[in-house]
Amino acid sequence: MAPLIQDVLLWAPTGGLVAVGAVALRYGRKAARRGAVLTALRARTAEVERRAAEAERQIAARDEEAAHLAESRLPALVYALQDGTGDLSSAGDLLHRELAGTATGKAYLAVLEQVDSLTAAAIERADAASRAAVQAVTRSVQALVYEQQAAITRLLDTEHDEQVLELVQPIDHTGNQLARRLQILGVLTDMWPGRQRDDVPLLDAVRGGVSRIRDFQRIKVPGESAHWVVGRFVEPVVLAVAELLDNAARHSAPTTPVEVSFLEAHQGVSIEIHDAGPGMAPEARELAARRLAGKDPVRFTELRVPPSFGHLGVGRLAAKYGFRVSVDEEHSVHGGVRAVLHLPRALLTSPPAAEVPEPAAARPAVPPPSAAAPSADRPEEAYPVAEDGLPIRRRSGTRKPPPTRPASVPPSPGSGQSLAAFVRATKSARTSDEETS
Repeated sequence: MAPLIQDVLLWAPTGGLVAVGAVALRYGRKAARRGAVLTALRARTAEVERRAAEAERQIAARDEEAAHLAESRLPALVYALQDGTGDLSSAGDLLHRELAGTATGKAYLAVLEQVDSLTAAAIERADAASRAAVQAVTRSVQALVYEQQAAITRLLDTEHDEQVLELVQPIDHTGNQLARRLQILGVLTDMWPGRQRDDVPLLDAVRGGVSRIRDFQRIKVPGESAHWVVGRFVEPVVLAVAELLDNAARHSAPTTPVEVSFLEAHQGVSIEIHDAGPGMAPEARELAARRLAGKDPVRFTELRVPPSFGHLGVGRLAAKYGFRVSVDEEHSVHGGVRAVLHLPRALLTSPPAAEVPEPAAARPAVPPPSAAAPSADRPEEAYPVAEDGLPIRRRSGTRKPPPTRPASVPPSPGSGQSLAAFVRATKSARTSDEETS
């Protein structure tokens, strides 16, 4: 009996411990499961919060992208299109690159493409309307100017009174300048600048350009050139030279000369124009180079105020007729601007046999007054020469030679006789109203 009691007393605590351990184990498992559940809840909550934050970030990015589209990309694109210097790439990139392949990025790109297309079409319509209006006005005014020039030419051809010539010549000179400005406007609207029936000496072409500018007295032209210009290129060359000379004269002091020289090159002949002005700013030189290249289309809706047509017109002529024009300051002999008009040999020709000039040493520097009329040993096709040394070309043998001033009265630079001889010397490079469309 005693051993049994002892065994019971010995195992009783052990059973209690086992029971307590079982209870503890059960509660431990419950706590573990509860902890796992809490951990999973926390992870899920964190994921939800992360997704919510990402959604908020994407919404903010799209809002910022929309503002960037409205405030930056669209204005940049429209401005570039209106300025004629940009395309769709002018709008720039997305502010948030990660939107490039999304529906939002594609939608914004579609908006830019539509604006690009609509703006380009609107600009084309506006420019076409402006071009048509300018062309119509130019044609109507040109017709009146040509009538005026024809009447003045008839008067100059038949009138020999020096006082009358002195009064008429300024009118004729002003008419030449007006006709030149109308021609440049016509060139910018794709009108034909005119045609020349005959080949003319390069020197006559340059003198024809001189006769069409206001400050013609300041231009110093070389005494001779052995080259001739092919007939169909004469008027474009005359017009381009006139615009370059006018630009040089207007941008230099009225007391300074504008010098013209010819440079024989391997590929042709270059006409160099040197002025003594203040030069050009880098931005202006870059703009002039771009305009003189003639590669960009000319849009009347993009011209600045006040508009400048000279370089644009010269660039159009250069691109169409195959000569090149450039401006720089590094090689100007007077510290101003040097403009160079290079004529390839395809635009040049040889003089006719009857027109081959004598060697310079065989001719007097200033022909005598009697050289103004043809003599027995002078062929009918040769040029009569006025007493101031300027050749006078005639299209037919029926035109009377100009009157000559007595040898005892030298011509003055401002006299009507000198200006009359000068204008007659450049008639070969002028375009009549019948020849210009």
